[in-house]
Formats: sequence, C-alpha cells, structure tokens
Amino acid sequence: MSRAQLTRTGILRMALGGGGADPLLPAEGGGGRRAPFLLRALRIAVVVCLYWFTSIAMVFLNKYLLDSPSLRLDAPLFVTFFQCALTAALCLGLSLGAACGPPCAGLPTLRLDPKVSRSVLPLSAVFIGMVTSNNLCLKHVGVAFYNVGRSLTTVFNVLLSYLLLKQTTSLYALLACGVIIGGFWLGVDQEGAEGTLSWTGIFFGILASLCVSLNAIYTKKVLPVVDGSIWRLTFYNNINACVLFFPLMVLLGEFRTLYHFDKLGSPSFWGMMTLGGVFGFAIGYVTGLQIKFTSPLTHNVSGTAKACAQTVLAVIYFEETKSFLWWTSNLMVLGGSFAYTWVKGLEMRKVQEDPNVKSGERNDTGV
Repeated sequence: MSRAQLTRTGILRMALGGGGADPLLPAEGGGGRRAPFLLRALRIAVVVCLYWFTSIAMVFLNKYLLDSPSLRLDAPLFVTFFQCALTAALCLGLSLGAACGPPCAGLPTLRLDPKVSRSVLPLSAVFIGMVTSNNLCLKHVGVAFYNVGRSLTTVFNVLLSYLLLKQTTSLYALLACGVIIGGFWLGVDQEGAEGTLSWTGIFFGILASLCVSLNAIYTKKVLPVVDGSIWRLTFYNNINACVLFFPLMVLLGEFRTLYHFDKLGSPSFWGMMTLGGVFGFAIGYVTGLQIKFTSPLTHNVSGTAKACAQTVLAVIYFEETKSFLWWTSNLMVLGGSFAYTWVKGLEMRKVQEDPNVKSGERNDTGV
C-alpha cells in the first residue's frame, strides 16, 4: 500500500513469471534437495511475520507523519517525495555494494540514462498518482478504515482487464467483486453514521485503487525497457517521481509550509521520516520473500489476513468503538477479496494444466 506499491507489484509480477530471478532474494536449495519440514515451516512463519510487521508498521508510521496532532505537518507531497528519494538512494547504494559480494553480487549496475527515463515517464505519472492518493487517503481517514477506503483495486482490475486487455471475468469472480463493492458502500455508510466520514479520503481511496490497477498494467509494459529488472525500474521510477514532485510541491505551497514547520531541525522527526522510507523500501523485498517461500495465492491470502489484523490493531490503538455493521463492512471486503483470490487461483491452475492452452495465454490470465 503506500509508497512501496510499485516495488511490491513488480516483484509479484516477477514471481508470477515476468522477468528474471531477483538478485536480492535467496536462491532455491541446490541439488534438488528440500529442507526438512520443520525448517521449511519455521522459515515460512518467519517470512510471513516479517511481512506483516513491515507492512503494518509502514502504515502506522505514514499515518503519524501525515496526520499526527503532535507533529502538525501538512505536507503530504513532501513526505512522499522524501520516501521516493530515499528509495532511489537505497537502490543506488545496493548497486554500488554489488562489488562486496553476496547478497548484492547479482544486482544490476544502476546509471541514469535520459532515454530510459523518458520511456519510464508514463509509468512514473501513474506511480505518482498512486503513492500520492494512497498517502492522501491515509491522511484523511483512520487506519482502521484505510483498508476499506481503498478496497476497490480488485474491482478496477476486472474493469481494466475488460476495457484495456479484452479479458472476460468468470461469474464467481464477479460475485466476489460485488461483495467487495457492497462492503465498501456499507463501510462508507457506517463511517457517515459515526460522524467520521471524510469524502476527501473516500475520493483519494477510489483514485488510489484505480492507480494501483493502472500501475500493474503499465509496469508490465515498461519492464522490457529496463531489461526486466524490477530494481532498475524502481530506481528510474523514483528518480522521475522526485523530479515531478517539485513543481507540485511549489504549486501547493508545501515549501512555505516546511519553512514555518517548527520541527524541521528535529532529529526525531528526520528519524521517523527515514524509518518510514526504509519500511517503504523494505516492503517490496519482504513481499518477494513471502511469494518465494509460499506462493502468489498464499501471499494474497496472507495480505488479506494482515489487513484484518491491521484493522483490529488500529481500533485498539486509537481506542475506537465501532458498530456491528461497521465490522460487517470490513468482513465483506476481506471475504470478497479472499474469494476473488481463491477463484482466480483455481482458474489459473486450470489454465496451466490445460495442454490446449498456449503459453502466452497462460501468462496473461487476468490482471
């Protein structure tokens, strides 16, 4: 969610068959030997816990930076810009560390090529819309409602698959999308009934859902420009974003806001900013680990369960009281998302096992 969506989506696409092996992810066991069951189970448990911790911590940190009453920093674009700049710097630093040997030895050498940067620019525009709308949604809604507020990504996946890729969707998958839409509107209704509804947050949540879907499509189109390297794409995307954010921050007066910000010289503020950026960068890596040690389907199920845990933690942490229907809306969104993931997983497995289906059609099954 947030800043790391591009990295996460790109690594997911690579795990599903796009691009080469990720140099930062551990190699499979050599010689065809499998680790003992207990060791494999422990490793999976550690990876899943690491993914949950990183993802949830990133959301809470971003909420603090974007909307903390004690911080009082009204500069969401600057927060996003800083995280993009830190991600680009980390990519470059890892590339420079390639000479140090494992685990960085397989990383591509990063250098700024203006021609490649221009080719990546359309994706960068979508990327800016995605990370900005994600952060603005989080700024205007509570962490507990954040998952519901931007829950229409699956629905936009189906819509864009039909409009752009001419791919149809099964009845069961459409029914799952209907449950998600119902949960979304019930959640909006209950937020309004409790007096905590922000239409600005809802707008940016819907926009974020659309941009996440568009980002997945454009990532697949742009990856060949960077030789299928998700790390090179991440580097160029974040460099472009940093350049494009500057005029936006000027237009919205965020430099003036920063000039009057009383904690601009505070080490604790910059520590939190840096920590948020590191978590944003790390989520892509731990997502790749979770997919590698489980499966794309299990990753999506884990993400759904993580969203449920995140909602419960937010309600407890912020000492909120929610109605039965509010919880029902969350369960509908989570249940619909799980059902869609399960249905698409079964459909993809059936396609993979069908000898009459061409390999190209197998790779393009759904968004």
